[in-house]
Amino acid sequence: MAGKSSMRGRQTVRDMVLSMVAIGGVVAVGYAFMPHSEGDGVHAVEYRAAASSAKRDAPFPLLSPEGLPEKWKATSVEYRDGSRAGNNGHNTWHLGFVTPSGQYAAVEQSDAPRADVLAAMVAGAEADGTATVDGASWDKVQGRKARALAVQTGNATTLVTGTASYEELEQLADALK
Repeated sequence: MAGKSSMRGRQTVRDMVLSMVAIGGVVAVGYAFMPHSEGDGVHAVEYRAAASSAKRDAPFPLLSPEGLPEKWKATSVEYRDGSRAGNNGHNTWHLGFVTPSGQYAAVEQSDAPRADVLAAMVAGAEADGTATVDGASWDKVQGRKARALAVQTGNATTLVTGTASYEELEQLADALK
């Protein structure tokens, strides 16, 4: 009797393995013929509602872009109230983008001291001249891995920063309202 039971057990395992191979083949063929997205892998986010809400709460003139070309893809948005734990009593606004050239650019605003904002956002920041954007003078700042345009807006420091070129940063800064 033990011989028949052992033989049946091996057949059951063999049948299960053959079934899994057959199913795997069907799945592989189906996947090969399924249409695939050729997207750029960027997960875009809607930021306008968050900006509108943050503008009501922020104790400084919060800025967000209007009229940027569609090739600018917003990827992150966050407003942090200074009264929340972990924010050191400072209000912050962040809006990140992938630029048309595939680089990163962000709007960073905070009512923290300017030196603290620069140190946190642009490691190794050094003055790099000025740029005039929409009639206003912005300080150019070059860091080890990123650069920024910086300006004082009310009681907040506004940075347009990232790995993007100064030209793209200026385009983003020009769209801020």
